[in-house]
Amino acid sequence: MADMFDDLKHNGFFHDKNRAFWILQGGGWIAYLLLRALSGLANSMGVSFILPAMIITATGFSLTLLMAAAYRRVIVMRPLWTWIWTTVILCGGAALFSVLEVWAHATFYQPGWKPQGIEFLGAILLDFSVLGAWTGLYYGINYYLLLAAQSERMLSVAAQANSAQLEMLRYQLNPHFLFNTLNSISTLVLLKQTERANAMLSRLASFLRYSLVGEREGLATVAQEAEALKLYLDIERTRFEARLRTRFDIAPDVLGARLPSLLLQPIVENAVKYAVTPSETGADILIDARRMADRLVLTVADTGVGLSGVATLPSGDPQPSGTNVGLANIRERLVQAYGTDHRFELAENQPHGLIVLIDIPYQTDANGTAQAASSLPFVQPTAMATQ
Repeated sequence: MADMFDDLKHNGFFHDKNRAFWILQGGGWIAYLLLRALSGLANSMGVSFILPAMIITATGFSLTLLMAAAYRRVIVMRPLWTWIWTTVILCGGAALFSVLEVWAHATFYQPGWKPQGIEFLGAILLDFSVLGAWTGLYYGINYYLLLAAQSERMLSVAAQANSAQLEMLRYQLNPHFLFNTLNSISTLVLLKQTERANAMLSRLASFLRYSLVGEREGLATVAQEAEALKLYLDIERTRFEARLRTRFDIAPDVLGARLPSLLLQPIVENAVKYAVTPSETGADILIDARRMADRLVLTVADTGVGLSGVATLPSGDPQPSGTNVGLANIRERLVQAYGTDHRFELAENQPHGLIVLIDIPYQTDANGTAQAASSLPFVQPTAMATQ
């Protein structure tokens, strides 16, 4: 629909409203003249009928110009007043049209006829029909153009609101992550482990740069998303060391597939928070991405407590207790990006843990795969890559 309104505005017949009006006005009354003249000739009224037909046509042409000037003021009034004034203008125009038509007919076609009084309204029904049809066409076209302009504005506002909402959701980084990371950096500095602190700070800067810059449409390739996850996990690994064990299993044909950027980060963050943090031995986290027909299927599995530590959102979706944005953020972003054409599910991981599954349409650009493959040196697509 947006394309239709864009074509209407930029490439359509009504791109120049003034030009379109004169084309329709001139073409319509020329057609009216031809119809009246041919009708007169067909009814054996002779060539002399053409002159009054021309006068009548010029009268109608001039009257409708005056009516158009009046309608431009009437059309913006309240509906009741629009109806009232339109009726008054139409009736007045039809009466004047009839008077002039009868006069022209009596003067140039039947010179012996001297119409008087109400006889001048003898053509009012026909002229009312003609002007009524012109009025209906005038209002129909103008209301259509007003509706098209309003719909275009609404689509533009909706697109801006949608973009703003996507950006807001995209920037909802968990403050606990930033707090813990900065606290860990501070601890390393106090312990004089400056090299590790500097490496952690560098990774944090890279991760924040990716999360804040990104593409304007908020999309990233699977390869870019995996690279951001590696930055995040490297930061967390500084805190948890051997307790945090991660693996990537990404199929080669999905490296260039596109998805909302930082879509998986809250899931992995929850896995770190609820699977790794409470356990003395830590936990494993597996990130899997593969293509199934025309779908991109993403899963994040951990070996934590599973659904037993999960609360329920008001919408009925499960959510780890204490997570304020996390999974709700993900569902909202999926709805914004794909409407109902997505799947977002949580399930138990066997023998223990949690699996989060996201199923979205497979989308990519012409050069996505080549660019993605060259930017992801750490992923081994054909096997589990242990980090």
